[in-house]
Amino acid sequence: MTKDEKFYAVNNTNWGHKWGFKDSKFILNKDRSVSMTGSRYELSGINMPDFIPYVEEMLDITIDPDDVLTEIENKPVKEANINKEFFNTIKAEFPQNRYTIDDSERLMHSQGQTTDEVYKAMYSKINKIADMVFYIESEDEVKKLIQLSIKYNVCLIPYGGGTSVSNALKIPDNEKRMVVAVDTRRLNKIKSIDEKDRRVTVEAGITGKDLEEFLQKKGYTVGHEPDSIEFSTLGGWISTNASGMKKNRYGNIEDIIENVTMITPKGIIEQLRPITRASIGINPQHIMLGSEGNFGIITKATLKVHRIPEIQDYNSAIFRDWEEGVQFMNELSKSEIIPASARLMDNVQFRFGQALKERAEGISTWLKIFEKFYVLNIKGFDPYKMVGASFKLEGTRSEVAFQLNQLKKLTKKYNGIIAGSENGKRGYNLTFAIAYIRDFMSTYHIIGETMETSVPWSKVHNVCKAATDRLNELHKKYDIPGKPYISYRIPQIYHTGVCIYFMFALSVKGIKNAIDVFHYIEHSMREAIIASGGSISHHHGVGKIRKDFMKSTISSASIELLKNIKSSHDPENIFGISNNVFND
Repeated sequence: MTKDEKFYAVNNTNWGHKWGFKDSKFILNKDRSVSMTGSRYELSGINMPDFIPYVEEMLDITIDPDDVLTEIENKPVKEANINKEFFNTIKAEFPQNRYTIDDSERLMHSQGQTTDEVYKAMYSKINKIADMVFYIESEDEVKKLIQLSIKYNVCLIPYGGGTSVSNALKIPDNEKRMVVAVDTRRLNKIKSIDEKDRRVTVEAGITGKDLEEFLQKKGYTVGHEPDSIEFSTLGGWISTNASGMKKNRYGNIEDIIENVTMITPKGIIEQLRPITRASIGINPQHIMLGSEGNFGIITKATLKVHRIPEIQDYNSAIFRDWEEGVQFMNELSKSEIIPASARLMDNVQFRFGQALKERAEGISTWLKIFEKFYVLNIKGFDPYKMVGASFKLEGTRSEVAFQLNQLKKLTKKYNGIIAGSENGKRGYNLTFAIAYIRDFMSTYHIIGETMETSVPWSKVHNVCKAATDRLNELHKKYDIPGKPYISYRIPQIYHTGVCIYFMFALSVKGIKNAIDVFHYIEHSMREAIIASGGSISHHHGVGKIRKDFMKSTISSASIELLKNIKSSHDPENIFGISNNVFND
């Protein structure tokens, strides 16, 4: 897309209703190997013969390549509910390329990337969709659109990259007004960069990928690198209170932003100038973190930037079992040598990564055999217990060298083995391609999802066990074929605890109302996680999928405070998405 072209959700690049780029997908070959098309990712263009056997082993099923779900070509879309006075005014006051009632555009702007949303978009239908899509291009247009929505009683839904995994974009079933999805991705300009003070002011619709490409040309980085960086937007990061993989060095989004502008029905919320830090009493800007589209539209933000580090390196380690891996991560979190990214995978996820490799040949085969013999026979590691850790190290040459030296010592202390930079780089980069697997596996009647939580160090094992036990219990209750799949990793560490990221999947072939059963199981697993000491979410936000748990998360007075802020700044509920504590 050139700089002069207008972005639309339905285009030749992005899928829109499912994850990722159209040139990138997993396919099953005639020899039952799996390949990823395109050239964007580490997995692209290689044959992976071990992936299907791995899936079959873990789920205790046999995948029939001829028994597939066929995606609906002409997706059912309800007729738009048009407020004629509002629509006529829009047509009179805005250029034609700002708005559309095209069915495809409407559908794409009425869902995020939860499994149930994508599944319904591919194989069933989404019950309620936006009536119009509006592509804003300036703050003045935002102000005008809000005022017209107030005048004609129209509901506005802010939309960024569409990568939400919390049902935050799901339109409430009881919403009777005309619904307008407000796409921010044309609001994507770099407003200014201050190289002396190391800050950049950027419009909120810019994607993480585009922001980093701009900054890196000038020798800078924000350092915020979520799995969704290619598609998610700055406004989305703020509205979900997001975290990135390199938060150990650069912080979470709340540590990165210095100023945020949000336009509400009652006016503009912002600091009048970005400030390094100031004690100004209660900071109204804090309500924008995790606001999830309930109050207004985030239009721009000022962020800290950093010089691109001299060295960016990777490494990895393996440990005998999950317990020793967790002990290692706990001590690492208390040290002064924490890499930019440090992630620990359980055995199931470790083997998942191994299954996504092409089969080695020649000298590389001999080397792999030697490595395997050393790990399994000389060191005595059990391939069905061992776990893996991957690291990304950034800083000066001496900083990275020191970090690596200390990592080696700490790894040895917990009976681990340093496994090299190649494995570390691969483990880090796999993250960006894994989301495509979900949509590939759904074709073969396998539904999968991820969920995350934050947990004190003392509760890590309790929470992992509780989630696993609940999944096993419900798998048996609903008589689901085969075995349930669950794996977990620790992608973020803190002084007092961790983020745990779960991956789970079910083979639902023959199960009536499969997506509803799956949704219930997911909700029940989260219930078990919270009861065992986990949080409602670490970085995905609340949306609608987790709002049932808010009453046990914050006090009733806190909920009342949030609702009072909402009624004060949006008394007509123009932003009626009803996420978090707000009523449907």
